[in-house]
Amino acid sequence: MQGLPDDVADLERLTRVLVAVAWDSAHAAPRGVTFPQVRLLVVLDSLGRVPCSRLAEAMGVNASSVTRLADKLEAHGYVVRGEDEHRRTVVTIEVTAAGREVVTGVVDRRHRALSELLAEVPAQRSQAVSTAVRDLVAAAESAPGVPTAGPGRL
Repeated sequence: MQGLPDDVADLERLTRVLVAVAWDSAHAAPRGVTFPQVRLLVVLDSLGRVPCSRLAEAMGVNASSVTRLADKLEAHGYVVRGEDEHRRTVVTIEVTAAGREVVTGVVDRRHRALSELLAEVPAQRSQAVSTAVRDLVAAAESAPGVPTAGPGRL
């Protein structure tokens, strides 16, 4: 990665590895469930039952994108829509038991891949890797304008 400082180039390579792990883990989903649909399920599972507008905000997309994704997921029984008990015009969405099974499969596959990666790190460097990751996540959470590791980012 020509022209980049070494530390930034290293983080760019790490980003590519982590995106590849996330992409590959999405393949644990049933056939026909797309990466954006998996992302919606994972984010929604972490949020619980929420208004569709809150889900769109967490994912950083517009409400119509959530509606299109949710339509397909609802048709397969992975999410269910409802209405807010206090405001009947507000549409809520939540993951069903079948949707949770999809999330579990995806996240389990991701955890296995990350564990395999960590197993390749020499034992004497393992603690340093964990410390560096925690420091990076903390920096991302406090830096203005930097996407956080919140539920909707990937």
